[in-house]
Amino acid sequence: MVRQERAVRTRRILVDAAAAEFDRYGYDGTSLSRISGVAGMSIGAVTFHFPSKADLADAVQREGRTVTLAALELLTAQPVPPLRMVVDLTLELAGLMEREPAVRSAIRLGRERPGTEAWSGAWLPTVRALLDRAYESGQLRADALPADVTTLVEHLTNGAEAYLRGRTGSDPAFESTVAQLKRVWHLALVGVSAEGADVRDPAGPPSEDAQAS
Repeated sequence: MVRQERAVRTRRILVDAAAAEFDRYGYDGTSLSRISGVAGMSIGAVTFHFPSKADLADAVQREGRTVTLAALELLTAQPVPPLRMVVDLTLELAGLMEREPAVRSAIRLGRERPGTEAWSGAWLPTVRALLDRAYESGQLRADALPADVTTLVEHLTNGAEAYLRGRTGSDPAFESTVAQLKRVWHLALVGVSAEGADVRDPAGPPSEDAQAS
């Protein structure tokens, strides 16, 4: 029992160290020797638990997904209308990005390791189901199709991660990712065009000027 508990603690230390390194340097820029140094263990101790870098990356991606699913399970248990839940869910995802190295690593590794599941696979199905419910209950406009709003959510989440990775140190000029996403969601929900503004639908037919050219 003691040996088993020690093994669990060792694996936890290694996954945490790997998450920090993958988050900072990416898959190609991280080595087992680097992880072993951060964890304070020999290469032999690392490879005893994780024979390859790919095995460690798999474990980090699983951890990021597990943390995400646990947070969403708590969140979606709240009695909140579906559209509001989608907003709250994306804000929670942004918070996880800020707080959890395993989540940031899972996002990055999902991009950098072809053939592995993207982090968004942990939450996109929930978002789509909520938006289907929102549409059926009249919370979305008739032309705001759930598939299109799901794409909007993906863009907002990707933008939140890009903003987070672009922040440097503790510069006060940078607000939190959650605060910024909250403001962007406000714009998305209320719209940005003033009443009477000449806004042409980019998906509609070309204007007469465009046809003439």
